Amino acid sequence: MSTVEPIRNIEHLKKLEKYFQKKSPRDLLLFTIGTNCGLRISDIVALNVGDVRNKTHIQIIEKKTRKFKKFPINSKLKPMFNEFTKGKRSDEALFQSRFHNRMDRFTAYRIIKAACKEIRLEEKVGTHTLRKTFGYHHYKKFKDVAILQKIFNHSSPQITLRYIGIEQDQIDESYTNFIL
Repeated sequence: MSTVEPIRNIEHLKKLEKYFQKKSPRDLLLFTIGTNCGLRISDIVALNVGDVRNKTHIQIIEKKTRKFKKFPINSKLKPMFNEFTKGKRSDEALFQSRFHNRMDRFTAYRIIKAACKEIRLEEKVGTHTLRKTFGYHHYKKFKDVAILQKIFNHSSPQITLRYIGIEQDQIDESYTNFIL
């Protein structure tokens, strides 16, 4: 089984945002939550309108770990939530399918995969790409593996670095810079 990669290139992230802006506010919000919060897709699609509308923090029980998670809604997401939740009931799913059911992770996968294909992204992508992208860029910005390990609920810093692709970056750099 091969694993998916984070989107390392900021220009690719900008291209994806432009693509989603043209295509769908729902899909743009899905992408933005994934890359700005580091949640698993199962936790993203489980959100209801009331979980984000007029809130300062998102509070969930993670599906996989059953652990409580609370984190602030950043300045990029706040206006998106305000606009996207207008006229919706608090108990309705934040992300709905075309049939007005709660979006499932397979639909989210198809949305992400199609967008990445459209912008000709060569990395292996999937729903975990969003979470890994958050982790990768969080680490690059803050260089704090301990806080990222805590955010992801990983048992060691090495697991976190491997998960976000930093270990592979270091291996690649080592090979590239080693010439006899």
